[in-house]
Amino acid sequence: MSATRLPGTPRLLRALNDRAALELLLERGPLTRARIGELTGLSKVTASQLVERLEERGLVARVGEQAGGRGPNAQLYAVRPSSAYVVGVEVGAERVVAACADITGTVAGRVEQSTKDTDDPVGVVHNAVVQAASSAGAELSAVRRVVLGTPGLVDPQTGDITFAFNLPRWHSGLLAALREDLDTPVVFENDVNLAAVAEAQSGAARGTADFVLVWVDAGVGLAIMLGGRLHHGSSGAAGEIGYLPVPGAPIPRDVSKRAKPAFQQLVGADAVRAVAAEHGFASPEAAEQGVAAARAAEVVRAAIAAGTAGGPMLDELARRLALGVASTCVVLDPPLVVLAGAVGQAGGAALAERVQHEVAAITLVRPRVVTTGLTEEPILRGALRTALDAVRDEVFGSTVG
Repeated sequence: MSATRLPGTPRLLRALNDRAALELLLERGPLTRARIGELTGLSKVTASQLVERLEERGLVARVGEQAGGRGPNAQLYAVRPSSAYVVGVEVGAERVVAACADITGTVAGRVEQSTKDTDDPVGVVHNAVVQAASSAGAELSAVRRVVLGTPGLVDPQTGDITFAFNLPRWHSGLLAALREDLDTPVVFENDVNLAAVAEAQSGAARGTADFVLVWVDAGVGLAIMLGGRLHHGSSGAAGEIGYLPVPGAPIPRDVSKRAKPAFQQLVGADAVRAVAAEHGFASPEAAEQGVAAARAAEVVRAAIAAGTAGGPMLDELARRLALGVASTCVVLDPPLVVLAGAVGQAGGAALAERVQHEVAAITLVRPRVVTTGLTEEPILRGALRTALDAVRDEVFGSTVG
């Protein structure tokens, strides 16, 4: 029986070959036509046609020569950085940070802006995006996607913010306003989810398809990665672990009010500092969330530095954290739990090992618990990664011709 011939198969093969070549150039840097052919398994003629096609489309450019034996030097080709740009934005209660990267992933521009004295979130984001693009030498029209990491719930259906406890000025309808203002695709994503994206790309979860990331900072959150993809839930509330009703804390019955939910009361920055003070590791008061998280991290590091004397404080913090980790793991049974955020990072192996031991003591599951492998701006990195993945699919996927 002869195989059924699929219409458009040569066109599809060209698209697949083009994408494979572009991914190779991103991963390995400048390559010659011959080397592209070797790595993709294409003939010299087909590889040459492929490179010419990508060069005509403005996706690759000649960047130098490679000396060989006899005959002329071979031309080296690389992905043209300016073929597209993306902007990642991290939104916090006190500041907005925006970074602009070209399609190779190179960050070429970064800005920070305060959000304390403004009632105009659209204006704040607009200025941050424009300035980040400008500092990267990119026109705003060349920015193909903006991804914003924000605390709270993002509706999976509309993509809009539905609830942000720490950002009262951020509201439903903001997404449409930003898209109209910037005239480019804008996407909201939960900040802890983006931290997990970054962790999967280049952190402690690299190469792991299923894991959860527990964010212990001013507040507490959770990201769930299953089969290499984020799990959002039907309303975007998957991972709002602060609302777990756990023993040891009162359970508010009206979440629309600003009372702290149960698990948040046990492991948020204020609770960490209170536990530390009870064990002799006091820190100054801090009204702002960022400062509170930093000071909570400081007392955790102080307990670790104190050696045996700090053990009881770390034991108590691990016992509290294990309530949330265990509740998650008996449902999902992931092989890996990553502790992140200012407190999770500060705890390092000392805290992670205690949490792992405590979870194994109170449940039937035994996930490996580790500290984050990222030290700088994981939310922003996750936003850029998410934007780049989408734009590369659009730009590289448009090479069919």
